[in-house]
Amino acid sequence: MEEIEKMFPEVAAKHKFGVLEVHNLRQIMNQKGIPFEKDCLVFEVCDPNQAKKVLEKNLSISTALPCRISVFVEKGQTKIATIKPTALLELFHDPSLKAVAEEVERAIFQMMKELS
Repeated sequence: MEEIEKMFPEVAAKHKFGVLEVHNLRQIMNQKGIPFEKDCLVFEVCDPNQAKKVLEKNLSISTALPCRISVFVEKGQTKIATIKPTALLELFHDPSLKAVAEEVERAIFQMMKELS
């Protein structure tokens, strides 16, 4: 996980994404007094040019931005997960943005592959 955390900003930048925030869920939960021992980092990432296209068309999609990629350990294995942008877009019933969601999804999946 530490290696992925170090690599993440460079890999994201290569695909025109920036890392806006990293949430360490174990740390956050424990600070709130809730015992949580699993390692999980949630990276908030954004391609500002793609975000602008989507937001100019439908500002309510801001509720689904930025994109999130989680890195966690499960049964001793490090895993990387996300919600597909194409699946999120379906919630907004705007097929005109399908191409943008597909581009973002390809980039995110490529980032995940490079981080694995």
